[in-house]
Amino acid sequence: MRGAARAAVAGLAGLAAVAARDLVQREHTLLRNFPVIGHARYLLEAVGPEMRQYLVAGNNEERPFTRDQRRWVYASAKKQNNYFGFGTDNDLEYTAGYPVINHKTFGRAVPPSHPASAHEVQVPSAKVLGGPRGRAQAFRPASVVNVSAMSFGSLSGAAVEALNRGAALAGCLQNTGEGGVSAYHRHGGELVYQIGTAYFGCRDDEGRFDLDRLKDLVAGAPVRALEIKLSQGAKPGLGGVLPAAKVSAEIAAARGVREGVDCISPSRHAEFSDPDSLLDWVELLAAETGLPVGIKSAVGDMGFWVELTDLMARTGRGVDFVTVDGGEGGTGAAPLIFTDSVSLPFQLGFARVYAAFARQGLHEQVTFIGGGKLGLPDNAIVAFALGCDMVNVGREAMLAIGCIQAQKCHTDTCPTGVATQNPWLAHGLDPALKSVRAANYLETLRRDLFKVAEACGVEHPGLIGCDAVEILDGRTSSTPLREVYGYQPDWGLPSAADQAAVIELMVPRGPQGGSAPPSADAVG
Repeated sequence: MRGAARAAVAGLAGLAAVAARDLVQREHTLLRNFPVIGHARYLLEAVGPEMRQYLVAGNNEERPFTRDQRRWVYASAKKQNNYFGFGTDNDLEYTAGYPVINHKTFGRAVPPSHPASAHEVQVPSAKVLGGPRGRAQAFRPASVVNVSAMSFGSLSGAAVEALNRGAALAGCLQNTGEGGVSAYHRHGGELVYQIGTAYFGCRDDEGRFDLDRLKDLVAGAPVRALEIKLSQGAKPGLGGVLPAAKVSAEIAAARGVREGVDCISPSRHAEFSDPDSLLDWVELLAAETGLPVGIKSAVGDMGFWVELTDLMARTGRGVDFVTVDGGEGGTGAAPLIFTDSVSLPFQLGFARVYAAFARQGLHEQVTFIGGGKLGLPDNAIVAFALGCDMVNVGREAMLAIGCIQAQKCHTDTCPTGVATQNPWLAHGLDPALKSVRAANYLETLRRDLFKVAEACGVEHPGLIGCDAVEILDGRTSSTPLREVYGYQPDWGLPSAADQAAVIELMVPRGPQGGSAPPSADAVG
């Protein structure tokens, strides 16, 4: 009995030591929030592939992100081995709609051979944001990969801070989401300030848009551009409510609302009611702030886009950038019918919008940004081939800072402290550590895009044209991406001047590629 008692005491002491260590360590949010029992998750994760291989699901069956996709993000964020061995386990031969990228045997770009090449590469936008319209604060974004719109309120303050610090480390932009600029957005990362229907951060006491407050805000924060949110892929056409219980003093201060009162986002803007008045407001904001101004929208009825581009072509007014959010986007909680069935998926929606601008000859004057599972290299390459100049990453960035796809975003019980306002759950997320992981992921994605561009024989992902991608119809046939979406030969690429400028930025001054000098016979 004494031996059993000693064993029990030793066991309890061991558990207490593990619990103490879990509470103090900062590397794993889950263990800080759930000491001791949180280790079960990692044990199951370790044996999970073997169990699922025989009993449950394959590597590509889980949604919205498969296990392979999540593993790639996690490994990239931790700077671990993110390679995959023994060939693809995707069913290429029988999967209609599967994209295949055509590499070039001899292209302009000659990639270096060493395995660490391009780890520190900078990949700026091929277009100058606001340049074609002469905005006073036009600029060339330093990265083609940026952090998508996720508000403080939807995400915890720790998560927003981690993403902001990570964006600063990676030289990326962070979109604030419609929840205003909080203290957590002010840790070095430059911002795209999103203006939603409630005008959070730039509204008066009655909830009306206040131009002076907007000007004060952008003067006191590192805001590089303004984005007018028309809709998003998760819930197009809907407004939103942040319940009173979640409206803390910090959220109230960032949004300009009252603490402890339901925070409502209407379904429509009050400052404009059609494309014509929208363009008037865009030009007002640009003139008063000097910043590039764009719009974000999911894609449904094309009448809006046809009218918008017609007005831009005829009147000279216009947006500087267009962010197209695919229906598969999902950082916002929404009714199931909206999540599953309202608005077009990214590729189809973007191609239609791009074509509307191209038919009016406007496609070279506008910067196109895509969102909707584009934080995965294969999806992003297709987006660039269709005409995207930059991509925004949302859920993939959440995975990089600890999200485990628990799908509890709408319940305020996110176990890793990412999508919650619960102080206990959020305290486990260490922004200093997770910011490095966010930066690692962003830089790895950017590197992979650059390396694929090199394989396609071009110097920059924005120079990958539609002809570089084919869509499989099944085992025995495929269709070029250009034909799938009815693109004209000159669509999908920046202007000749923009191409020349970005090539000048990307091409190294020294020799390119090669693993050894050519032989004497080759030289002769």
